[in-house]
Amino acid sequence: MNRILVSRQLRARAPQTALSWFTSLNISRSIHGVPFATVEVEEISGSQPAEVLNLVQGKWKNTNRWNTILDPLNGEPFIRVCEVDETGIQPFVESLSKCPKHGLHNPFKAPERYLMLGDISAKAGHMLSLPKVSDFFTRLIQRVAPKSYHQASGEVYVTQKFLENFSSDQVRFLARSFGVPGNHLGQQSHGFRWPYGPVAIITPFNFPLEIPVLQLMGALYMGNKPVLKVDSKVSIVMEQMMRLLHYCGLPTEDVDFINSDGQAMNKLLLEGNPRMTLFTGSSRVADKLAGDLKGRVKLEDAGFDWKILGPDVHEEDYVAWVCDQDAYACSGQKCSAQSMLFIHENWSKTSLLSKMKDLAERRNLEDLTIGPVLTFTTEAMLEHKNKLLQIPGSKVLFGGEPLTNHSIPPVYGAIEPTAIFVPLEEILKDKNYELVTREIFGPFQIVTDYKNDQLPLVLDALERMHAHLTAAVVSNDPLFLQEVIGNTVNGTTYAGLRARTTGAPQNHWFGPAGDPRGAGIGTPEAIKLVWSCHREIIYDVGPLPKQWKTPPST
Repeated sequence: MNRILVSRQLRARAPQTALSWFTSLNISRSIHGVPFATVEVEEISGSQPAEVLNLVQGKWKNTNRWNTILDPLNGEPFIRVCEVDETGIQPFVESLSKCPKHGLHNPFKAPERYLMLGDISAKAGHMLSLPKVSDFFTRLIQRVAPKSYHQASGEVYVTQKFLENFSSDQVRFLARSFGVPGNHLGQQSHGFRWPYGPVAIITPFNFPLEIPVLQLMGALYMGNKPVLKVDSKVSIVMEQMMRLLHYCGLPTEDVDFINSDGQAMNKLLLEGNPRMTLFTGSSRVADKLAGDLKGRVKLEDAGFDWKILGPDVHEEDYVAWVCDQDAYACSGQKCSAQSMLFIHENWSKTSLLSKMKDLAERRNLEDLTIGPVLTFTTEAMLEHKNKLLQIPGSKVLFGGEPLTNHSIPPVYGAIEPTAIFVPLEEILKDKNYELVTREIFGPFQIVTDYKNDQLPLVLDALERMHAHLTAAVVSNDPLFLQEVIGNTVNGTTYAGLRARTTGAPQNHWFGPAGDPRGAGIGTPEAIKLVWSCHREIIYDVGPLPKQWKTPPST
């Protein structure tokens, strides 16, 4: 009921703007409320399961192999995903092979496609701004990756704003070149951004709309032909988004959309030989792909993300709230979620931890501010808690118990928002460090404290981490900020009193640092880094100097 009320309020507040392209569009008369949709969100159930198809060579197709997805809230088999096995990848291999290395377009070939994609982005961005369409995707996200309405709608909003950012001429501006004068008359060198041609995109479950759309559109903008695979548990969201993009004018042949298990996708990558593969997900799979594909990858892998509270104590209520959001929004299933909190001794003297506990205990299943964990079982998370509690001085600050009174299937996890305190000196011991810094993709964080003269120990703990995605330094002390930022590497670091670890909006770079394979998302710099390479064209047209003669051999 809460979600329905919020949905109505959101629709009431949404702007009622319209582009001329939509003047004849009456969404309320559409069979599903939105003109492209093939599902009705509220009707998806065990008795009326939705179906997800594959798209290859411009046509939606099914196979004889179906993967049944369980409703993460009640265990009903509510979605049937048509999956391609290892024997069925050939059409996708052939589709990739039809795209040349120089891409579907580049600065010297089919430049009108830059304009076409700018128009498609404008139309798709406007579609997502329409209340019924935004609400459709928000509720669909909630069905497959349960999170609060606010969190799910935020994902739709970021996607909308990204598409608006790259409308009109902004796509061709991504391919802006530069020139340098040469050594003699008629010689000039020009640098261009060049596509890879056939590429692959593999994205996870936790942001079923935002991550695949931003990476897919970036690949298209630069002239590539992508094959896209989204985690089957949530791929229905992107299947519906593909239909929206087609509705907005994207040629159906421009993108292939595949549902498969990991083995079939790995075989497709090896046989289809994409020139570049973008992978967002676990470090284990990322490292395997890097080897299999001989380094032709860009990665946004695991993030064991940290936050440091500095010596200056301000706005205790606000800082506690941000800590709660960073650790437990989306049930902690963000690659940017706060995994470890370092508290300065000055903060330890405040009521910060008790306020964090109170905020965590507000979360409930009814409004999905806490919900099922899709990649860890309850038993696995509790086992990890028990191992941590064997470390001397460790203790449960709050949480640490299974959720009760629910019908979440046991294949998923369901625990209270949890914080475990571990002494800093114990964290740094070799026998404990790997255990303490294991990423639990759920509502689970490690908390420790440090004295003023122990900052070097904190920095040592950070130096030993292998994942460097997001971080937060909560302080307005410029010397403290300088010390911490200058001795760390995380690619997306928030600094200042309002610093957070989570948040991947469309207005700044989001991605890891410290790894040449690292991928970014969302910004012009990220798109150019991930989806294009540099090509230099040196013009040397003459004229020759007068009375030129063949010089001696050198």
